[in-house]
Amino acid sequence: MRNGVRGALAGIAAAAVALGLAEFVAVFTGARSAPLVAVGGFVVDHVPEPLKQFAIDTFGTHDKTALLTGTVVLLAAFAALIGWLSLRNIWYGVAGIALFGVIGVAAALTRPDAGAEAAVPSVLGAAVAGVVLWRLVPPRSSAEPAEMDSADRRRFLTQAAVVAGAAAASGLAGRWLATRRTVSEARRAVRLPAPASPAPAVPAGSDLEITQLAPYVTSNRAFYRIDTALVLPQVDPDSWTLKIHGRVRNPITLTFEQLLARPMVERYVTLACVSNEVGGDLIGNARWLGVPLKDLLDEAGPLDGADQVVGRSADGWTCGTPTAVLRDGRDALLAVGMNGEPLPIQHGFPARMVVPGLYGYVSACKWIVEMELTSFADFDAYWIPRGWSQQAPIKTQSRIDAPRSRNNLTAGAVTVAGVAWAQHRGIRKVEVRVDGGPWQEATLARTVSIDTWVQWSWRWDATRGMHRLQVRATDATGAVQPEEERPPDPDGATGWHSVDVEVG
Repeated sequence: MRNGVRGALAGIAAAAVALGLAEFVAVFTGARSAPLVAVGGFVVDHVPEPLKQFAIDTFGTHDKTALLTGTVVLLAAFAALIGWLSLRNIWYGVAGIALFGVIGVAAALTRPDAGAEAAVPSVLGAAVAGVVLWRLVPPRSSAEPAEMDSADRRRFLTQAAVVAGAAAASGLAGRWLATRRTVSEARRAVRLPAPASPAPAVPAGSDLEITQLAPYVTSNRAFYRIDTALVLPQVDPDSWTLKIHGRVRNPITLTFEQLLARPMVERYVTLACVSNEVGGDLIGNARWLGVPLKDLLDEAGPLDGADQVVGRSADGWTCGTPTAVLRDGRDALLAVGMNGEPLPIQHGFPARMVVPGLYGYVSACKWIVEMELTSFADFDAYWIPRGWSQQAPIKTQSRIDAPRSRNNLTAGAVTVAGVAWAQHRGIRKVEVRVDGGPWQEATLARTVSIDTWVQWSWRWDATRGMHRLQVRATDATGAVQPEEERPPDPDGATGWHSVDVEVG
C-alpha cells in the first residue's frame, strides 16, 4: 500500500469519526447542529435559485437526500485530500480538519434560534478527528519508503477498521437516540375532535379509477413534500404554542389543547408547489381538519395597514400571506388533521396553514409557531429576497396522466385522462388535441368544490404511428390556460402539457 493511499484513507476515516461523533452529540444539542445538516441547511439558504430549482426538477421530493449525499461525497474528497497532505506535513492535515470544524461551527450558529451549544458537535468532532489523523498518519521523515511493509499495512488496516467501526457505532447510536426522541408517540396520542362543519361527501364519479390517473384524494404517504427542512422539526404538542401578534389589537397565544377545543372545519383542498413544472406531480388533494384562520385573525383584530400575515415555522422558515385572502371567506385553515388522522410529522405536525388558491411558498407554513401581522412593505418572507413573487395565486393548469410517453398503445379506442386545477376558481372546461389538430372537449368528472382539482377523460380513436397529445384547461372565470411556456420562477410555470406516444 502506497503512502498516498494510506493518507487518503486516513483522512476519510478521520472525517467519518468526526461525523459519527457529531451525529451522536447533536442528539443532545439539536439535530440542526450536526455538521452535515448545518452545512446542508446553509447551502439550501444560500445556493443560487437556478441551482435550487434544478435540484427540485431533477430529484423532486428526494432533493434533500441528494443534497446530503452530495455533501458526503464532497466531504470524502476533501478528507482524502487532507489525509494526503498530512503525509507531507501533519500540520497541513490538522489545519484542514480545523477548517472543517470552523465551517461546521459557522453553519450551525447561523441556524435560526441557534445557541452556543450548536457549536459543540463540530468542535468535538474536529478535535477527535485530529487525534485520529495523527494516530493513523504520524509525522514521518522523508527517508521513509513510499510503500508500507506487510506488518505496517496490517497494523494500519486494523486501526482504520477500528476507527470505521467506532464511527459507524457512534453515528448509528446517534440516529437511534434521535428516533427515540421524536414526537411520534405524542402524535399517536392525539385524539382529533369531530368537525363542527364536516367536509362534503366526495360525489360518486369524482374518481374515475383509471390506471395511471392520480386518485382524486392523495394519501398522506403519497402527498408531495417540498420544504427547506433537512431534518424534520420535532414539535411536542404539549409544549407547542401559536403566537398571533404584531399589528393587532388583541395579541393571542394558543396552546395545542386550546386549539383542539375550538370548533373545527373539515374541507378537501388541493395544494400545489410553485416549483411544479408543467405536467409535474408536486400537487396533491387531501381532506384537512382545522380552525378557520379568519376566526383567529378576526379575534386578534388586524390594525390598518397590516396587509401581510407572516407565518413562522419552528425551524425559522417564513411565508407571507395576504391578510385579505385569509379573511375573504375561503376555507383557509390552521390545520391539525390530514385525511382523518393527526398531521404527519413531515407535513407539519402539530399544526400548519392550508390556504386554497395560493402556492405553498406564500401560504403553507408547516410546524407553525407564530403568525405576525405586518405589511408587505415592511417584511420579505423567506422566498421573496430569492427572487420569487410576493403574490402567488395558483395558475390554471392541466396534466395528462394516461397514456404516458412509454406506453405501448394499440390502434383503436384509447382513454386519455388526467387532472386539471384552478383552486378557488374551479375548472369549467378541459380540451385535448392530437398532432396540433382541433381541440376536443373532454368529459369532466364530478368534484367536491372549486378548491380541489378535477379529473377528466376523453375517448381517442387512435391510429398507428407517432402522435402528440396536448391538453389545456379553462377556469370558471373563462380564462384559458396560457400556451406560452414559462418556468416556475418567479410565480409558477405556464404552458400546455404534451405527451408523445406511439400507436402500433
